[in-house]
Amino acid sequence: MKLLFCGDVVGRSGRDAVKRFVPRLRAEHGLDAVVVNVDNASGGFGVSGDTLRDFKGHQIDVLTGGDHVFDQKDAPSLLGNETWLLRPHNFPPSVPGSGCKLFTLPNGKKLLVLHLLGQVFHREYLDSPFTCADAALAPYKLGGNVDMILVDMHAEATSEKQAMGHYLDGRVSAVVGSHTHVPTADARILPKGTAYQTDCGMCGDYNSIIGFSPEGPMQQFLHKYRKVRMEPASGNGTLAGAIIEVGDNGLATAITPIQLS
Repeated sequence: MKLLFCGDVVGRSGRDAVKRFVPRLRAEHGLDAVVVNVDNASGGFGVSGDTLRDFKGHQIDVLTGGDHVFDQKDAPSLLGNETWLLRPHNFPPSVPGSGCKLFTLPNGKKLLVLHLLGQVFHREYLDSPFTCADAALAPYKLGGNVDMILVDMHAEATSEKQAMGHYLDGRVSAVVGSHTHVPTADARILPKGTAYQTDCGMCGDYNSIIGFSPEGPMQQFLHKYRKVRMEPASGNGTLAGAIIEVGDNGLATAITPIQLS
């Protein structure tokens, strides 16, 4: 089984890159599933209904969010009704939507996607992603009632992402990091068979500051307050992510970082 995970989509440049390259990658690599993080897809902040409609028809199976998942006003309704859109699972149970869902793919394979938000340097003060992961994974047996388990660990601290990778090693197919928008050079298979990468990067204009036009972030660094609105950079978009392959037991046999412009 083979899956593509695309890092955080930032604005229109990122959306265009995903729509341009995903169908090609599915054909070239014989992908069984595509999961895309859309935490910054709508103007750099969250995902709207218009953005979801923009993605439909482009061979994407699952969308994950992050700390910006509620930034758009229609987000609660979308999370309650769009079954392919996930929010971090360690939000309170009263919050609309879910971050752990089992998907039956067209070929009959079962894919479980678990989406978590880190605690370090995040203001949301959510439940521990580690205890949340234990509870969410309890009903599933990798290679038994599920063919592949992908964990999108949306977090600021590299140490927290690495901790999650080792914590779930051997229990899931892959732990891939999102949120920081810069691809890390540590893609590997952990000792017990889980594919891991600290951050898969972003889909967007890399001639930027983490996908945004430099003026906005620069004035904040220089003047310590926000004088202009943060806007996504609008140049040519790059798709960044990783292709993960698993065997019949659900454990990883390969993880290959990918960047296409």
